[in-house]
Amino acid sequence: MKRDSEEFIEAHFPIPNANAKKEYNFTFDLSLFPAIKIKEIKNLDLVGLQFDDEKSCIYGVPSVANTIDIHIVFFNKNDENLLTDTKVVPFIVNADPKDLWLDKPSPTDSRFYKDEILNYKSSFLDKKIVVSSKRGRSHAHNGTFRDDDFLVKALPDDWSIVTVADGAGSAKYARAGSKYACNHIIESFDKEEVLQELSQKVTQYFTSESSESIENDKGETESKDVSFEDEVISSDVEDLKIKNKSFIINLLYKNVKELHDSLSKYAESEEILLRDLHTTLIFTLVKKFSFGYVILSFGVGDCPINVINKDGSVHLLNFLDVGESSGATRFMTMPEIFNRPDMVNRFGLNCFEDFSKLFLMTDGIYDPKFVVESKLENVESWKNFLRDLDGENDDEIKVNFDDDTNIENQLSDWMDFWSKGNHDDRTLAIIY
Repeated sequence: MKRDSEEFIEAHFPIPNANAKKEYNFTFDLSLFPAIKIKEIKNLDLVGLQFDDEKSCIYGVPSVANTIDIHIVFFNKNDENLLTDTKVVPFIVNADPKDLWLDKPSPTDSRFYKDEILNYKSSFLDKKIVVSSKRGRSHAHNGTFRDDDFLVKALPDDWSIVTVADGAGSAKYARAGSKYACNHIIESFDKEEVLQELSQKVTQYFTSESSESIENDKGETESKDVSFEDEVISSDVEDLKIKNKSFIINLLYKNVKELHDSLSKYAESEEILLRDLHTTLIFTLVKKFSFGYVILSFGVGDCPINVINKDGSVHLLNFLDVGESSGATRFMTMPEIFNRPDMVNRFGLNCFEDFSKLFLMTDGIYDPKFVVESKLENVESWKNFLRDLDGENDDEIKVNFDDDTNIENQLSDWMDFWSKGNHDDRTLAIIY
């Protein structure tokens, strides 16, 4: 019996480390020591764990990170007196990575103060919208500001707009640049006469019919022979479509260019450098027509705009300024974006009979959840993302789009997800 006890004390037991705030369960394998029975384990209470002597297992959710010595009290089953002995083993509870990050408040007396969290929910046309913007862990750790921003507004003539901006982390006053960009672009569209004319051009653009086919009384499409006169009409229709498209893009371009110019004047008025206001920008101008939802979009930078249709198909509505280095990102403050031939491709004109959800997000969401640009149009990637929002995540936090009474706080809580190496500001807008 003495030899059994000595061998048990000297034996090496590879007890796995626990992780703070995560379920832990470890069962001792005593098959090599059939005469040994563990009675209790002392000091487990120091880390919030317990011992089940019937199952010979340590279990529970450790509350704190610590390195302790646990005292395994045991006896030999063949000992009539059941005298106990003790085996001392080191035990480690690893810290929750989140707990290693400080959460210092932003200085309230600083220039261009901004709240660390901003949540929003409202109606959006005949749908709803929820938005959350949160300061990233890297900024919280250093006590600096959230650089992301967003703004939502119902406009005249039944248009609505949502805009999201991501201030550059390297820019001294990026928080001011992103806020200014969102405010200015929305103000530039808040003009009833302009929007009424926009509605007219949009209607003509999306409803102009080709003369190569006509609808009969039953609503069925019939082909007809194309004459020279038909070709002229078709050409006229196409010309009108091009003119309407040009009007729409030119209107969007005018407002975007005015924003760029205004950022320069704003920097001068605040006596700061323009590069101190570096910010990306995306926005969608949306209206429901009899023929569907028209979504006019624009983007500079690495923030995606995505639509999920009722059938589950996915469409990326803007191209992203991404590359192998952070230097590939473009900002609204950069004049060179207006001189590039791909400028026109930054504007999107889309019409959907209906859609399930419309997403606008900053790279604080895109990077950890999609990683690469190609996954933004991958249906399986979006199914995984929607399941994540539905509660299939480590924190078991669900964003409930059906019972949405508290949806803005649910989204805000969901955005606390842990992703190694991804600690940037996070902003996510969802129209549903």
